[in-house]
Amino acid sequence: MVVLDSMPSATTRFRRLTGAFGTGLLLLTGRPFLAAADPDQLRPIPSPEPGWPQWRGPNRDGQCRETSLMQQWPEGGPPLLWQADGLERGYSAPIITAGHIYLTGDAGDELRVFALDRDGRRLWQSKNGRSWKGPYPGARSSCSYSEGRLYHLNAHGRLACLSAADGSELWSVDVLERFAGRNITWALSENLLVDGDHVIVTPGGAKALMAALDKKTGATVWTSEPLRLGKLDDPAHVRVAEPAGELDSAGYGSPLLLECGGRRLIVSCSLRHLFGVDADTGRLVWTRPFPTRYLVVPATPLLVGDGVFVTAPDTEYGGLYRLRFSAGRWQVERAWATELDTCHGGWICWNGVIYGACYREGKGWAGVEARTGVICCRTKELAKGSVLYADDRLYCLGEDGEMALVKPTAQQFEFVGRFRLTPGRVHDAWTHPVILGGRLYLRYQERLFCYDVRARQDGK
Repeated sequence: MVVLDSMPSATTRFRRLTGAFGTGLLLLTGRPFLAAADPDQLRPIPSPEPGWPQWRGPNRDGQCRETSLMQQWPEGGPPLLWQADGLERGYSAPIITAGHIYLTGDAGDELRVFALDRDGRRLWQSKNGRSWKGPYPGARSSCSYSEGRLYHLNAHGRLACLSAADGSELWSVDVLERFAGRNITWALSENLLVDGDHVIVTPGGAKALMAALDKKTGATVWTSEPLRLGKLDDPAHVRVAEPAGELDSAGYGSPLLLECGGRRLIVSCSLRHLFGVDADTGRLVWTRPFPTRYLVVPATPLLVGDGVFVTAPDTEYGGLYRLRFSAGRWQVERAWATELDTCHGGWICWNGVIYGACYREGKGWAGVEARTGVICCRTKELAKGSVLYADDRLYCLGEDGEMALVKPTAQQFEFVGRFRLTPGRVHDAWTHPVILGGRLYLRYQERLFCYDVRARQDGK
């Protein structure tokens, strides 16, 4: 626990109010649209932008709030509206806002940013530095949109701000150079968080674990202290003990923006820790060990009730971490551990169950009771992969290229539609699905597919 003694500014208080009211009807227990009566309840701070403006949607929780979608698919899947080709190699998901689709791909030596219209026609393309040619080559991170600008971090730490209208570069920063960080084995993959006037990035360097940049200029606004290994005489900061003093680098996941007890908190993972940073000051307020065998924590933490859920392959530290801000202190405790060992496919929580894919333990998919951590349902009928929720259905893309529509319950995965996205079996269909305006967007490498998933008048 740690005492926070600085008073928020008027601007900060305004941001908190708009964040709280903007959340309105909130996801608190896995069911959306429940009113938040308790001011000390942990709640998400959504993006104020329309559509699907950032990684995993407005709340970064993989949930689409649309209804009147197909409850089952015909044989062969929903109707294909269009297919856009030539988007180069990449795993990053599209973002969709203000009538445009933005996504990235690696072409030769360059990372390219593409803008498409709603019919898949290319409007412009730009670039953001070098492509990634190391293990699993291809573009990693999605763009984030704010007030007519795109923000993107390439695999080498180049953070660029582009005009969403024409792709022209407005400014750029090498965050590894500025904050004395180093790249990681499978490359930086963070999906940037825009918080008000700031762009949040995790360089994991000797000068900053996390930093906020002015979104208009790229100037540094605040930095958090570096995260170093070793024991500390502070119950808020529990660290991996050895080797003491070694710098912990950036992880592969992306940050989550939350509010609790009038305080705004950014939660994310480094290579070996789960951590929380005060969103207004940049102060590193708590850390918890999260080592894995290969130093890979690839997914974005998920808000579940009064805590965050996070897990990874090859670790004993996965589970639900309860968070509460009380009497000027953050209290962090692990409520339960989990066998679920999802890699980069993410999770969703619905009706008190957390759904996600298994990696080594059990393969396939599983559902975990959010209250206890007990696995309540499993299936091996679909390869591990990425998940999205919309209108009482799970949209599950297996890494082998098979797409499935699932009716989730606490007892089973009921498949109500499936089709093959790729002609043959592949091993790297890793892009997260997106739904907006009754359209399902699926990507495999250089192709983006758009399907009509609106319900017909007969309700199917």
